[in-house]
Amino acid sequence: MNDQVILDNYLLVLKSTVEVFVHGTLESSNDEIKSLLQDSLNETLNSQSRTYKEMVNRGWYQVENVDKSTIQNTLTKVENN
Repeated sequence: MNDQVILDNYLLVLKSTVEVFVHGTLESSNDEIKSLLQDSLNETLNSQSRTYKEMVNRGWYQVENVDKSTIQNTLTKVENN
């Protein structure tokens, strides 16, 4: 396994972990647990951001700019459904 595959898998794990922490934070009725989950969510988001930036810098994650008309067309489709 090479570094690109490892970071790609790590990024996927981080994205899944964010979902778990978001739902846990939203559903928690205990303030201490909610705070712990929020802290963990923030740490995970920071790790995701660093990993994403590293992958972009290495050319392993392609970022594509989308023109305004494509965005507007997508918004229109969503609004009409």
